[in-house]
Amino acid sequence: MNEKQAQILRLKQEKNAVIMAHYYVEDDIQEIADYVGDSYYLSEMATKVTEQTIVLCGVSFMGESAKLLNPEKKVLLPEPEADCPMAHMATVQRIEEIRDIYKDNVAVVCYVNSTAELKAHSDVCVTSSNALKVVKALPNPVIYFIPDEHLGTYISRQVPEKKFIFNDGGCPIHTMITKEDVQSALDKHPGAKVLVHPECREEVTALADYIGSTSGIIDYATASQAQEFIIVTELGVMYELKRRNPGKAFYPTAAYQICEDMKKVTLDKIISVLEQDREGLQMEADFMDKAHAPLKRMLELSR
Repeated sequence: MNEKQAQILRLKQEKNAVIMAHYYVEDDIQEIADYVGDSYYLSEMATKVTEQTIVLCGVSFMGESAKLLNPEKKVLLPEPEADCPMAHMATVQRIEEIRDIYKDNVAVVCYVNSTAELKAHSDVCVTSSNALKVVKALPNPVIYFIPDEHLGTYISRQVPEKKFIFNDGGCPIHTMITKEDVQSALDKHPGAKVLVHPECREEVTALADYIGSTSGIIDYATASQAQEFIIVTELGVMYELKRRNPGKAFYPTAAYQICEDMKKVTLDKIISVLEQDREGLQMEADFMDKAHAPLKRMLELSR
């Protein structure tokens, strides 16, 4: 443990704070976080922590979700400018247009990787690890899936009895990965298992031995008897994969599997946000009630 990490551990005790980190942030942050996980895990744990302050090491929508689930707690973002482009790739106007057309038949299903504004106009949130379970549990025959068309398409293939309407959006990092990238990695490591995040395009998921959330990819690799894996998601996940599986080999498909926004979160910024004792995220009470409802429904349907 380095000096900055030790300082953070001291500060969090002084401030009655808990450090929560996504798998995509830098290794040195994952190493000292109290909770490390994917979006669903962080959402669930945010409802259980007893500390008064949550330091959310990830992008802005994750901090918003933590605040919506814990309105009485202080939620700090070490880097407020760390954003997710996909979180903005749907519009309230289009949601209302779809509702006008399909009335009560449609459920607006909002991937948790979205702004609080979009959540406030949705029926239920999902993550990549619970989307299938939640969508199957909904009574509505029509699903408007926002903002990620790739995850929506992946889920729709497993729920053919429902009509899906897709939004034009997706994670820039996962969308950049091509089938040629995966095939090139397979040519170099022909015995490796291909583990793919469902935010990838259909041509990429078609080459997968396993398709799942970040936590699902980690669990699959850990349980598998295979020794080599091609990892088709953001490369921050390599820290936990290697920590749990020191004898196994993990290969990326491309050097650009990096979310620059996630990497904006640093040890220095965590120290700064704890030392400055900032106010934390703030939202209007009525708005928070609306945006919280689909998150609450997600947690209920996925348990």
